[in-house]
Amino acid sequence: MIFNSLEFAVFFISVFWVYFAISVKYRWALLLFASYVFYASWNPLYTVLIIGSTFVDYMAGVKIEEAESKRNKKFYLSVSLVSNLGLLAFFKYYGFFANETNWLLEAIGLSSRVPMFQILLPVGISFYTFQTMSYSIDVYRGALKAERHLGLFALYVSFFPQLVAGPIERSTRLLPQLRNLGGFDYGRVREGFQLIYWGLFKKIVVADWLADYVNAIYGNPSDSSGLSCLLATLFFGFQIYYDFSAYSEIARGCAKIFGVDLMINFRTPYFSTSIQEFWQRWHISLSTWFRDYVYFPLGGSRAAFPRVLMNILIVFAISGIWHGANWTFLIWGLLHGVALVMLLSTTGFRERVFLRAGLSKTSFLRRGIGMSLTFTFVMLTWIFFRADNLGDAMEIFSKLGDIYPISVGGGQIAAGLSRGNFIFLFIGILMITALESRGIVFRIFRSSRPLYRWTFYLFLGVVMITAGHYQPSEFVYFQF
Repeated sequence: MIFNSLEFAVFFISVFWVYFAISVKYRWALLLFASYVFYASWNPLYTVLIIGSTFVDYMAGVKIEEAESKRNKKFYLSVSLVSNLGLLAFFKYYGFFANETNWLLEAIGLSSRVPMFQILLPVGISFYTFQTMSYSIDVYRGALKAERHLGLFALYVSFFPQLVAGPIERSTRLLPQLRNLGGFDYGRVREGFQLIYWGLFKKIVVADWLADYVNAIYGNPSDSSGLSCLLATLFFGFQIYYDFSAYSEIARGCAKIFGVDLMINFRTPYFSTSIQEFWQRWHISLSTWFRDYVYFPLGGSRAAFPRVLMNILIVFAISGIWHGANWTFLIWGLLHGVALVMLLSTTGFRERVFLRAGLSKTSFLRRGIGMSLTFTFVMLTWIFFRADNLGDAMEIFSKLGDIYPISVGGGQIAAGLSRGNFIFLFIGILMITALESRGIVFRIFRSSRPLYRWTFYLFLGVVMITAGHYQPSEFVYFQF
């Protein structure tokens, strides 16, 4: 059941009507039931895992709070962390490590083999395990009291708008809201549907059309030209942003209708002037999670400078692996870590160079240089993120040195991309980027003049009907 499907529309509208028809005190139970139905629609067996994880972390939180010694608190915290990381290790990484181990054993001439299993990756496991781990850590740190209402805690773990791909919410933010679900609020409901509407627009008008070209080229890079690979890489950069930010906005919209505010997950990341700023704008819920629960415990920026740089590399390596069991994700994460390390290591030198050139931090030229370099770096590193394996990634990099159109006749820009489709996608990217970067979309949505709002609704609707991609496809981050 994906957000951009008729099935989900029927499901959500049904939950919406029942939610506001029943007493406030039973609404948490309806949302919990709906969340399990939503999750079971992927695979009923998945619910066994999420219920098991919920129970373990619920009991761990209670025991951590009741424990009188720090040693016992650490023990119960370790139960939570080991159980969650164990789920991730088995379902997400076992196949990768077994395959790599068997390759190594074969390379050194040993006949032993690690058994291989066909393991189906549960949808959203990386998200809800991180969310429950943060709860246990927060209880251990004393940031909040353990939740004694098992049903509310289960809803915190499984809340369907953000269950599959985030945002990864903190218990200190989400649990209090779930305890105090209010009545019908027209303003919140309207804003929620506006977020859903805009998210659907980004998903079906641009992201899914970009995905068609990206999948075709990245699925067979050896037979693609340099220009095709370059365009596919640029298209993927925008596809993953529009796709993931669309999911986040639909999730925020659905939650807002039920009286819950989820955190903003993106803030126009491609306008960042440095890698550090990029990670303050991209997948904010994940980057702040790693900051608070990995980087700070490692010593953060309080340690000696060499250790700070090492901490950064460790965090980005883990971030890369979090996205998937593949060397490509590890390299992608480490490249971002190395870029940030280099940025921090050369702060003084770069500042002196810019000052001698008469470029202050706020100067248009300096910001333009920073934005261009950051955008280029991010787009090039997406190659490792998107490629199926290291061989494909290196194939694409090699092709980038040989950029030319396959055909300049017949209306072709590059292999499989007509001039008409290129112009359509290019205009779509420019339009959405312009509307979002200036905050125009939600200024119109919040306009006090109904004529402006409804004209805009109609415009978006006509574009979706005439140019939408109506072959429902999963969101990119569902695979993580």
